[in-house]
Amino acid sequence: MHPTNRRRDVRDMTLRQQSIYLLPNLFTTAALFGGFYAIVQAMSGRFLHASVAIFVAMVLDGLDGRVARLTHTQSAFGAEYDSLSDMVSFGIAPALVVYVWALKDMGKMGWIVAFIYAVGAALRLARFNTMLAVQDKRWFQGLPSPAAAALVAGLVWVCTEYGVPGGEVRWLALGFTLAAGLTMVSNIPFYSFKEINARKAVPFVTLLMVVLFIVAVSSGPAEVLFGLFVSYTLAGYGLALWRLLKRKKGGDVGDIDGIGQ
Repeated sequence: MHPTNRRRDVRDMTLRQQSIYLLPNLFTTAALFGGFYAIVQAMSGRFLHASVAIFVAMVLDGLDGRVARLTHTQSAFGAEYDSLSDMVSFGIAPALVVYVWALKDMGKMGWIVAFIYAVGAALRLARFNTMLAVQDKRWFQGLPSPAAAALVAGLVWVCTEYGVPGGEVRWLALGFTLAAGLTMVSNIPFYSFKEINARKAVPFVTLLMVVLFIVAVSSGPAEVLFGLFVSYTLAGYGLALWRLLKRKKGGDVGDIDGIGQ
């Protein structure tokens, strides 16, 4: 390559890393607002609005990266901004929502568990960013922070829908919050679904399942979404147990061997 062209490529790459693109960062800002709004609503005692806001933030967080890739507007700024937004929406917000809803009356134990969740989210995001270049894209190491937030916010949402005060299920809330926080920093592999290509042809039954899922979410969003993320978490634990049993028997655990090491 000619030296002039090489310098131009380096300069273009540097400018791209320093650029701030409007469209994907608008989605990130909206996700950040969802987390902030959840905190404000929890402080006002509107726990239904607070928990739903965290799920809305989750949807927006899933869109910003896809929009950036589709429009070729990825940037270093966007990646850092997304991590900071995730910390607020899926780290601080769920911890404060569940603390105000159920853990506040448990004294020191309540705020310590809420803090453990927040620290778990921070460590999870830091580890994800540092291992991004070497980690298998098909698997997450530890529970993703949006899924952990869904466990905590989903419990609040379901109980609020059925009129169950947080004080009556404070031990259940404590267990969910502690488990979600610790699972984020574990070595348990969770499937990332990044191999799914929406552009490829799929069997008719796949489309039918998607339609049925949309209908189910429409009829009972709190129950279906909460159940979905509980199942996702249990599937990760089941996979980890299967790996452990296979290794004890001297078997091959296939393409997920080495994840979390």
